[in-house]
Amino acid sequence: MHQQHLSAFGAVAAQTGSASFVLVFRSLFQRGRAFAFACDPHGLVDMDGMSERARNNYLYARAMIGRELHYPSVQRQVEQDRDPA
Repeated sequence: MHQQHLSAFGAVAAQTGSASFVLVFRSLFQRGRAFAFACDPHGLVDMDGMSERARNNYLYARAMIGRELHYPSVQRQVEQDRDPA
């Protein structure tokens, strides 16, 4: 099975759009590795709005809770200010 890991705060916007919150599934075994998905403040994701790859990763992450991943947590996505120079 193909497994893609995303940095908890990197690559989220590229895959899931610009959301204010992300649902983060952290790895039980590899520090700094996680799956992250755009969500609302309550942790609900829009599966219909996801690409097929993102949806497959989300379903995989849910299935691996307690085996490879921690229970997910909702975190506010921090947008970095870009220097205009």
